Amino acid sequence: MKETFDIKNIIRPTIKALKPYSSARDEFQGVPSDMVFLDANENPFENGVNRYPDPQQIKLKSILSEIKGISLKNILLGNGSDEILDLIFRAFCEPNQDNIITLPPTYGMYEVLANLNAVDIVKVDLDETFQPKVDTILNAANANSKILFICSPNNPTANSFESKKIEKLIKEFQGLVVIDEAYIDFSKQESWLSRLNEFPNLIVTQTLSKAFAMAGIRLGICYASEEIIRVLNTIKPPYNINELTQKKAIELLSIKDLAKNQIQEILKERTILMNALENITFVAKVHPSDANFILAKVDDANKRYSQLIEKGVVVRNRTTEVGCENCLRFTVGTPEENEKLINTLKGLK
Repeated sequence: MKETFDIKNIIRPTIKALKPYSSARDEFQGVPSDMVFLDANENPFENGVNRYPDPQQIKLKSILSEIKGISLKNILLGNGSDEILDLIFRAFCEPNQDNIITLPPTYGMYEVLANLNAVDIVKVDLDETFQPKVDTILNAANANSKILFICSPNNPTANSFESKKIEKLIKEFQGLVVIDEAYIDFSKQESWLSRLNEFPNLIVTQTLSKAFAMAGIRLGICYASEEIIRVLNTIKPPYNINELTQKKAIELLSIKDLAKNQIQEILKERTILMNALENITFVAKVHPSDANFILAKVDDANKRYSQLIEKGVVVRNRTTEVGCENCLRFTVGTPEENEKLINTLKGLK
């Protein structure tokens, strides 16, 4: 069991000493309607986007706070989850010194961001059932292991990791544990947000790109302790979430039951698609799914991928990923799209 976690012990010294940039909108936060704003060198002619956006996205965070039951002080928004992940690297990983741990097969941006930030990567492959090898992970960590990335439900395998395994990793890993929950809304598993206050080293990332159908606006969400959020706020760009993104997110999040109804439809279609894949002659295995996509092993992934492209259906070929030889990843589409996929698969020879 590790000693009590203290975020101050893993912040990079340069970040500790950093004085954050203070924007005009940070310095004056009141917005009375009769105020004349001459502080930010903006073009004064109103067109809906001539003013800088709220740098702390208070209205949008308030809606998310109510939906998720998490305090505003525990929320940071990013230009997609990738910006959030990059901020975590820059705040806590010393270039050319520290390392992170990933669990292949998994989301490829963890490795890309590690390379961009000159951070070493320790890879511990998932077992044959796509579950984390807990003891192997803990034994692979060293004094310079700052972050453990856990994607659950996992991409590209679509399964959720066992809660007991994740809990042991959070409790015993010496650094930060980032649980990427991009697909949590499609899962039967409970989000780790419900236990955020128990673990000072836990960061949970989510997104509006999947279940909330807003991939085009690039809005990622980070939930963590107030101390971690404060550090990340220190280094984030001052206006990282633009006005159009904030307005669209507020608009769609305010439509009652919109996401809930779409998720139910996707889950219904997922069952139909999984059953259909089970009856395709060249499909060797359909892996369990806790996401809005399905990983299936076929006889020849490269051949089947090309055939589908020729028929106007684009899927993802994951055959080069660890443990995913000859696997294709199928996103659950609309009923019409899924029907076309199934009929196309049935016609392949």
